[in-house]
Amino acid sequence: MHPRDRFLYIVVPLGVVAVLTTMLVVGRTAEPARYAVGYAPEQPIPFSHRVHAGANRVPCQYCHTNADRSRSATIPAVQTCMNCHRYISMADSDVIQKAVVARLQIDAPLKWERVYHLPDHVFFDHRSHVNAGVQCATCHGDVKRMDVLTRVMDLRMGTCLACHRGPSRYLPPESPIKKGPTDCTACHR
Repeated sequence: MHPRDRFLYIVVPLGVVAVLTTMLVVGRTAEPARYAVGYAPEQPIPFSHRVHAGANRVPCQYCHTNADRSRSATIPAVQTCMNCHRYISMADSDVIQKAVVARLQIDAPLKWERVYHLPDHVFFDHRSHVNAGVQCATCHGDVKRMDVLTRVMDLRMGTCLACHRGPSRYLPPESPIKKGPTDCTACHR
């Protein structure tokens, strides 16, 4: 075998495998906690989706108003909380009195910590998913049963592509969605 052939047929493929393996291992081990399933940062108040979305049946879009008309679903303002808590007895809740009402009086927002983060090079638009009939629970899990909102979905590229290629595995049978875009520019801009 000629030395150049040995280089092309043995060394180059081994080098490519080594580089790809290194990228995979580093990518998995260096992932920040904010991208991991199970991530549940401490919030400024102990807000329970189980109480609000579950027991009281508040629809997701009552609080996350822009989910159907914006890239971001948005986190509600304190005034949104007070739409209900103005009428609901607050005497039992020190948290509402001290945190929510106090913030409203000084016109300061609550500093919520994001549970779902994506890298800066990824573009995600809630509007296109919500308007296509994708239910919030598809990606966010059964928040109606969560006291502490916890990240339940691995948002690596493979997870998103799996849904875009075969949404019937993730969506209800009556969903009209048959396939999502899989070209790079759909999510990377």
